[in-house]
Amino acid sequence: MILTEKTGGGSRREMKSFFLAVLSSRLFMVFATIIIMSVNGSGYMFGLYSNDIKTTLGYDQTTLNLLSFFKDLGGNLGILSGLIYEVVPPWVVLSMGSVLNFFGYFMIWLSVTSRTAKPQVWQMCLYMWIAANSQSFPNTGALVTCVKNFPGSRGCVLGLLKGFIGLSGAIMTQFLYIALGLAGFIMVMIILQNRLSFTRTEYIGSASVVLILLLLPLVIVIKEEFNVSTSKTQASNTHSQLNVVIENPPAVPAKPAEATKEAFNCIKKMFKPPDRGEDYTILQAIFSIDMLILFIATACGTGGALTVIDNLGQLGKSLGYPTHSISAFISLVSIWNFLGRVLAGYLSEIVLTKYNFPRPLMLTFVILLSCVGHLLIAFAVPNSLYFASVMTGFCLGAQLPLLCAIISELFGLKHYSTMYNVGSVSSPVGSYIFNVRVAGHLYDKEAVKQTEALGRTRKPGQDLNCSGAKCYRLAFLIITAATLFGSIVSLILVFRTRTFYKGDIYKKFKEEVVESQAGVAPTGHGGLSLREMEDNAIVTVPEKTALSDG
Repeated sequence: MILTEKTGGGSRREMKSFFLAVLSSRLFMVFATIIIMSVNGSGYMFGLYSNDIKTTLGYDQTTLNLLSFFKDLGGNLGILSGLIYEVVPPWVVLSMGSVLNFFGYFMIWLSVTSRTAKPQVWQMCLYMWIAANSQSFPNTGALVTCVKNFPGSRGCVLGLLKGFIGLSGAIMTQFLYIALGLAGFIMVMIILQNRLSFTRTEYIGSASVVLILLLLPLVIVIKEEFNVSTSKTQASNTHSQLNVVIENPPAVPAKPAEATKEAFNCIKKMFKPPDRGEDYTILQAIFSIDMLILFIATACGTGGALTVIDNLGQLGKSLGYPTHSISAFISLVSIWNFLGRVLAGYLSEIVLTKYNFPRPLMLTFVILLSCVGHLLIAFAVPNSLYFASVMTGFCLGAQLPLLCAIISELFGLKHYSTMYNVGSVSSPVGSYIFNVRVAGHLYDKEAVKQTEALGRTRKPGQDLNCSGAKCYRLAFLIITAATLFGSIVSLILVFRTRTFYKGDIYKKFKEEVVESQAGVAPTGHGGLSLREMEDNAIVTVPEKTALSDG
């Protein structure tokens, strides 16, 4: 009886220990990231409610596109969250994002539903910026943490995380299958909902299936943590011992003369960056030619794609698509955006490691491919908006993880949380140029022409609408030319980095793993935790000990 109680008590302790191990594991952190990222794409829903904002507040297309620009600016200008992440833990970053999200969208809701006085345009832009900027906080808190935990598989991590999940190795493939299954199920639901009329119960049923698929990765987390726990138990039974030596050399106080010299050479070092792949400072990365090329190329590539997404509501309305089709366009963009992120991350990682195929060249191909979607919109081919939504979503999704991975490879991981957000600024810049100054201006110009042709005049506060293929034709021909220019600029980066990508860009991280397997903590900035070193360490059992225990 006593033995049974002890055994039962031991089992309870083991279960408690296992439960705490699951909650504190890196894999559970990734599962939490899945949930966070799956609800962090509200910016892509702008096309669903943009017409309501336009009608209720009486905006013209230029003003509405200005509002969408501030949405893109807030969603991509995450430098503040990156700097905050440098000094506080991730949970603080996530909490700040939640507060900003609620405040921004709540104020927009109050304005559109006329529960407050009609706001000024600058106030709506501010609300939209705050609401969209809240997305950069979970992006930074989740993405940067995972990239630092899995530096050797950053392409896969970025591909899945920018889709909404991330992990590495063989476990990542299991997450990929679940993610693709979820995307496929949602795609089938979109088709059925456009063909059939769903009841409230059927909507609840389909939403429940999506929720189950979303929670399914938790099974993988528990399974892998159980395997780790079993391996440790077996190693413990052989009385093996793991010695992890962490060397912390004493800090050497800087002499006043050296500190003065360091400050004097700061500007000089800014323009003398280290070799590619080493850790750049923030200023060295910002003022580098490689970052400038990336900025121009992605501004052209993502700027045109964001223009399509932000104008889907008006595009569908001007070309005569029914309302439910506009909702389908936005869903298609979201699904193929996810698939573009996943496939670009995985495919670029595979061809890079096996064939040294440079990621900047893949970025060039993706930007070039997006020109096809823009041309379909420009010439208003029948049902072209369905295909354009797919291509735009895929190309935009593919560009983002490629951009993030290239930045981490060229400029290192030490200040990655800030440099990642610096690179993302290119998206709102491109959005402002193409969305506000080109598409919005030309749309309003054509709308005024149509209104005057009907003998009408627009009253102050009245929304301005345009119909027909001419509304966006010239705008998207200009965007196509600019996107083509962006792909040519990207080729310059391919030429500049060709030698770097011919080598082993992950050599530093492989050496750190070897050091950790030898029982010595790595000294680089690979971001490998002590727990990872313990899990990867090879335990050697002396033969003499094994025989004496037998």
